[in-house]
Amino acid sequence: MTVALAAQNGQTIQDPAIGHSPLALRGVTVTYGDKPAIFSIDATFEPGAMTAIIGPNGAGKSTLLKAALGIVKPISGMVSVYGKPLKSELPRIAYVPQRASVDWDFPTRVIDVVLMGLARELGLLKRIRKTHLDKANACLSRVGMDAFANRQIGQLSGGQQQRVFLARALAQEAEIYLLDEPFAGVDAATEKAIIAVLKSLRDAGKTVIVVHHDLSTVAEYFDRVFLINTTAVAEGIVERAFTAETLQAAYGGRLATAQIAQLAV
Repeated sequence: MTVALAAQNGQTIQDPAIGHSPLALRGVTVTYGDKPAIFSIDATFEPGAMTAIIGPNGAGKSTLLKAALGIVKPISGMVSVYGKPLKSELPRIAYVPQRASVDWDFPTRVIDVVLMGLARELGLLKRIRKTHLDKANACLSRVGMDAFANRQIGQLSGGQQQRVFLARALAQEAEIYLLDEPFAGVDAATEKAIIAVLKSLRDAGKTVIVVHHDLSTVAEYFDRVFLINTTAVAEGIVERAFTAETLQAAYGGRLATAQIAQLAV
Protein backbone atom coordinates (compact mmCIF):
# COMPACT_ATOMS: atom_id res chain seq x y z
CA MET A 1 0.00 0.00 0.00
CA THR A 2 1.32 3.45 -0.80
CA VAL A 3 0.92 6.94 0.50
CA ALA A 4 0.37 9.72 -2.03
CA LEU A 5 1.39 13.23 -1.02
CA ALA A 6 -0.24 16.03 -2.98
CA ALA A 7 1.67 18.57 -4.97
CA GLN A 8 0.89 22.27 -4.69
CA ASN A 9 -1.63 22.16 -7.53
CA GLY A 10 -3.68 19.43 -5.85
CA GLN A 11 -2.52 16.64 -8.13
CA THR A 12 -1.15 13.59 -6.36
CA ILE A 13 2.41 12.55 -7.02
CA GLN A 14 1.40 8.91 -7.34
CA ASP A 15 -1.67 8.06 -9.37
CA PRO A 16 -2.78 4.45 -8.75
CA ALA A 17 -4.79 2.73 -11.46
CA ILE A 18 -8.46 3.42 -10.79
CA GLY A 19 -9.97 0.51 -12.68
CA HIS A 20 -10.51 -1.64 -9.60
CA SER A 21 -10.93 1.16 -7.09
CA PRO A 22 -14.43 1.23 -5.56
CA LEU A 23 -14.38 5.03 -5.69
CA ALA A 24 -11.93 7.36 -7.40
CA LEU A 25 -11.92 11.11 -8.03
CA ARG A 26 -9.62 12.76 -10.52
CA GLY A 27 -9.19 16.53 -10.86
CA VAL A 28 -12.50 17.27 -9.13
CA THR A 29 -13.21 20.96 -8.49
CA VAL A 30 -16.40 22.30 -6.90
CA THR A 31 -17.11 25.99 -6.45
CA TYR A 32 -19.72 27.88 -4.45
CA GLY A 33 -20.00 31.20 -6.22
CA ASP A 34 -16.49 32.26 -7.18
CA LYS A 35 -14.80 30.40 -4.33
CA PRO A 36 -13.56 26.82 -4.75
CA ALA A 37 -14.81 24.48 -2.01
CA ILE A 38 -12.49 21.76 -3.28
CA PHE A 39 -9.87 22.24 -5.95
CA SER A 40 -8.47 19.65 -8.36
CA ILE A 41 -8.92 16.74 -5.95
CA ASP A 42 -7.46 13.33 -6.70
CA ALA A 43 -8.50 10.54 -4.34
CA THR A 44 -8.49 6.76 -4.59
CA PHE A 45 -10.43 4.77 -1.99
CA GLU A 46 -9.50 1.16 -1.38
CA PRO A 47 -11.80 -1.87 -1.04
CA GLY A 48 -12.05 -3.53 2.36
CA ALA A 49 -10.74 -0.44 4.15
CA MET A 50 -12.06 2.27 6.46
CA THR A 51 -10.86 5.70 5.38
CA ALA A 52 -11.17 8.90 7.42
CA ILE A 53 -11.52 12.18 5.55
CA ILE A 54 -10.00 14.78 7.86
CA GLY A 55 -9.16 18.45 7.70
CA PRO A 56 -10.01 21.77 9.37
CA ASN A 57 -13.46 23.35 9.31
CA GLY A 58 -14.26 24.65 5.84
CA ALA A 59 -11.68 22.37 4.22
CA GLY A 60 -14.23 20.80 1.84
CA LYS A 61 -14.74 17.43 3.54
CA SER A 62 -18.52 17.29 3.16
CA THR A 63 -18.31 18.78 -0.33
CA LEU A 64 -15.96 15.97 -1.30
CA LEU A 65 -18.57 13.39 -0.27
CA LYS A 66 -21.35 15.26 -2.05
CA ALA A 67 -19.27 15.46 -5.23
CA ALA A 68 -18.58 11.73 -4.98
CA LEU A 69 -22.35 11.17 -4.81
CA GLY A 70 -23.28 13.63 -7.53
CA ILE A 71 -25.24 15.76 -5.04
CA VAL A 72 -23.11 18.73 -6.09
CA LYS A 73 -21.86 19.00 -9.65
CA PRO A 74 -18.13 19.59 -10.14
CA ILE A 75 -17.08 22.22 -12.65
CA SER A 76 -14.26 19.91 -13.68
CA GLY A 77 -12.94 16.44 -13.05
CA MET A 78 -14.45 12.96 -12.93
CA VAL A 79 -15.79 10.46 -10.42
CA SER A 80 -15.68 6.74 -11.11
CA VAL A 81 -17.08 3.73 -9.25
CA TYR A 82 -15.21 0.52 -9.96
CA GLY A 83 -13.90 2.20 -13.09
CA LYS A 84 -17.36 3.11 -14.40
CA PRO A 85 -19.22 6.44 -14.54
CA LEU A 86 -20.83 7.44 -11.24
CA LYS A 87 -24.37 7.76 -12.58
CA SER A 88 -24.65 4.12 -13.59
CA GLU A 89 -23.16 2.84 -10.32
CA LEU A 90 -24.99 4.95 -7.72
CA PRO A 91 -26.98 1.94 -6.39
CA ARG A 92 -23.68 0.54 -5.13
CA ILE A 93 -23.27 3.49 -2.73
CA ALA A 94 -25.03 4.14 0.59
CA TYR A 95 -24.90 7.57 2.22
CA VAL A 96 -25.43 8.73 5.80
CA PRO A 97 -25.70 12.55 5.81
CA GLN A 98 -24.89 14.88 8.68
CA ARG A 99 -27.63 14.62 11.27
CA ALA A 100 -27.98 18.41 11.31
CA SER A 101 -29.00 18.38 7.63
CA VAL A 102 -32.08 16.18 8.21
CA ASP A 103 -35.61 17.43 8.95
CA TRP A 104 -36.36 15.41 12.07
CA ASP A 105 -39.85 16.94 12.41
CA PHE A 106 -41.06 14.96 9.41
CA PRO A 107 -43.73 12.58 10.80
CA THR A 108 -42.42 9.10 10.06
CA ARG A 109 -41.66 5.99 12.05
CA VAL A 110 -38.24 4.47 12.55
CA ILE A 111 -39.16 1.35 10.55
CA ASP A 112 -40.33 3.53 7.64
CA VAL A 113 -36.98 5.35 7.55
CA VAL A 114 -35.14 2.03 7.30
CA LEU A 115 -37.52 0.77 4.60
CA MET A 116 -36.42 3.75 2.48
CA GLY A 117 -33.15 1.88 2.09
CA LEU A 118 -35.08 -0.86 0.30
CA ALA A 119 -36.50 1.46 -2.36
CA ARG A 120 -34.99 -0.56 -5.21
CA GLU A 121 -36.53 -3.80 -3.90
CA LEU A 122 -39.91 -2.21 -3.21
CA GLY A 123 -40.19 -0.89 -6.76
CA LEU A 124 -42.64 1.68 -8.07
CA LEU A 125 -45.63 0.24 -6.21
CA LYS A 126 -43.82 0.40 -2.86
CA ARG A 127 -45.51 -2.83 -1.80
CA ILE A 128 -44.04 -3.80 1.55
CA ARG A 129 -43.90 -7.53 2.23
CA LYS A 130 -42.94 -9.47 5.34
CA THR A 131 -39.50 -10.15 3.89
CA HIS A 132 -38.92 -6.40 3.62
CA LEU A 133 -40.03 -5.81 7.21
CA ASP A 134 -37.83 -8.67 8.40
CA LYS A 135 -34.83 -7.19 6.61
CA ALA A 136 -35.50 -3.71 8.00
CA ASN A 137 -35.86 -5.05 11.52
CA ALA A 138 -32.65 -7.04 11.14
CA CYS A 139 -30.83 -3.84 10.20
CA LEU A 140 -32.29 -2.08 13.22
CA SER A 141 -31.12 -4.96 15.38
CA ARG A 142 -27.56 -4.55 14.08
CA VAL A 143 -27.49 -0.99 15.42
CA GLY A 144 -29.37 -1.80 18.64
CA MET A 145 -32.58 -0.01 17.64
CA ASP A 146 -35.04 -2.86 16.97
CA ALA A 147 -37.09 -1.97 20.07
CA PHE A 148 -37.79 1.48 18.58
CA ALA A 149 -39.21 0.35 15.22
CA ASN A 150 -42.60 2.01 15.71
CA ARG A 151 -41.34 5.15 17.40
CA GLN A 152 -41.58 8.49 15.60
CA ILE A 153 -38.11 9.44 14.37
CA GLY A 154 -38.40 12.93 15.87
CA GLN A 155 -38.90 11.47 19.35
CA LEU A 156 -35.46 9.87 19.41
CA SER A 157 -32.24 11.28 20.81
CA GLY A 158 -29.53 12.44 18.42
CA GLY A 159 -27.52 9.27 18.88
CA GLN A 160 -30.57 7.09 18.28
CA GLN A 161 -31.43 9.01 15.11
CA GLN A 162 -27.90 8.47 13.83
CA ARG A 163 -28.20 4.73 14.44
CA VAL A 164 -31.47 4.63 12.49
CA PHE A 165 -29.88 6.33 9.49
CA LEU A 166 -27.03 3.84 9.63
CA ALA A 167 -29.65 1.05 9.65
CA ARG A 168 -31.20 2.58 6.53
CA ALA A 169 -27.79 2.49 4.84
CA LEU A 170 -27.32 -1.15 5.87
CA ALA A 171 -30.67 -2.02 4.28
CA GLN A 172 -29.29 -0.89 0.91
CA GLU A 173 -26.70 -3.68 1.02
CA ALA A 174 -24.29 -1.39 -0.77
CA GLU A 175 -20.62 -1.94 -1.52
CA ILE A 176 -19.50 1.59 -0.62
CA TYR A 177 -20.61 3.45 2.50
CA LEU A 178 -20.15 7.22 2.79
CA LEU A 179 -20.82 8.79 6.18
CA ASP A 180 -20.64 12.49 6.98
CA GLU A 181 -19.52 13.00 10.60
CA PRO A 182 -21.53 10.08 12.04
CA PHE A 183 -20.02 10.55 15.51
CA ALA A 184 -20.79 14.27 15.84
CA GLY A 185 -22.92 14.95 18.91
CA VAL A 186 -23.58 11.31 19.81
CA ASP A 187 -23.06 9.58 23.13
CA ALA A 188 -20.22 7.15 23.82
CA ALA A 189 -22.47 4.09 23.54
CA THR A 190 -23.69 5.16 20.10
CA GLU A 191 -20.16 5.86 18.90
CA LYS A 192 -19.08 2.40 20.05
CA ALA A 193 -22.08 0.79 18.32
CA ILE A 194 -21.49 2.67 15.06
CA ILE A 195 -17.79 1.91 14.86
CA ALA A 196 -18.49 -1.78 15.52
CA VAL A 197 -20.91 -1.89 12.59
CA LEU A 198 -18.53 -0.01 10.30
CA LYS A 199 -15.68 -2.37 11.13
CA SER A 200 -17.94 -5.35 10.39
CA LEU A 201 -18.67 -3.84 6.98
CA ARG A 202 -14.95 -3.34 6.40
CA ASP A 203 -14.24 -6.92 7.43
CA ALA A 204 -16.87 -8.08 4.92
CA GLY A 205 -14.89 -6.37 2.15
CA LYS A 206 -16.97 -3.19 1.92
CA THR A 207 -15.44 0.26 1.39
CA VAL A 208 -16.19 2.65 4.27
CA ILE A 209 -15.42 6.37 3.94
CA VAL A 210 -16.09 8.67 6.89
CA VAL A 211 -15.81 12.43 7.32
CA HIS A 212 -14.29 12.51 10.79
CA HIS A 213 -13.54 15.35 13.18
CA ASP A 214 -11.97 13.70 16.24
CA LEU A 215 -8.28 13.39 15.45
CA SER A 216 -7.61 11.49 18.67
CA THR A 217 -9.46 8.40 17.41
CA VAL A 218 -8.16 8.30 13.84
CA ALA A 219 -5.43 5.74 14.51
CA GLU A 220 -7.81 3.56 16.56
CA TYR A 221 -10.75 3.57 14.15
CA PHE A 222 -9.33 3.78 10.64
CA ASP A 223 -7.01 1.96 8.25
CA ARG A 224 -6.43 4.89 5.88
CA VAL A 225 -6.75 8.66 5.89
CA PHE A 226 -7.36 11.35 3.30
CA LEU A 227 -6.27 14.79 4.49
CA ILE A 228 -7.78 17.80 2.78
CA ASN A 229 -7.70 21.56 3.00
CA THR A 230 -9.49 22.60 -0.20
CA THR A 231 -6.76 20.75 -2.10
CA ALA A 232 -5.60 17.23 -1.31
CA VAL A 233 -2.84 17.11 1.30
CA ALA A 234 -2.14 13.39 1.74
CA GLU A 235 -3.73 9.98 1.45
CA GLY A 236 -2.62 6.52 2.47
CA ILE A 237 -2.47 4.08 5.35
CA VAL A 238 -2.66 5.72 8.76
CA GLU A 239 0.88 4.76 9.74
CA ARG A 240 2.35 6.64 6.78
CA ALA A 241 -0.11 9.44 6.02
CA PHE A 242 -1.28 10.57 9.48
CA THR A 243 1.96 12.22 10.53
CA ALA A 244 3.15 15.47 12.06
CA GLU A 245 4.15 16.65 8.59
CA THR A 246 0.76 16.01 6.98
CA LEU A 247 -1.19 17.36 9.95
CA GLN A 248 0.85 20.54 9.84
CA ALA A 249 0.23 20.83 6.10
CA ALA A 250 -3.53 20.34 6.54
CA TYR A 251 -4.15 22.35 9.71
CA GLY A 252 -1.26 24.80 9.85
CA GLY A 253 -1.61 27.11 12.83
CA ARG A 254 -5.00 25.69 13.79
CA LEU A 255 -3.26 22.94 15.76
CA ALA A 256 -0.44 23.62 18.22
CA THR A 257 2.87 21.89 17.53
CA ALA A 258 2.59 19.89 20.76
CA GLN A 259 -0.92 18.77 19.83
CA ILE A 260 0.23 17.63 16.38
CA ALA A 261 3.12 15.67 17.90
CA GLN A 262 0.72 13.93 20.28
CA LEU A 263 -1.78 13.00 17.55
CA ALA A 264 0.59 11.84 14.83
CA VAL A 265 1.28 8.13 14.48
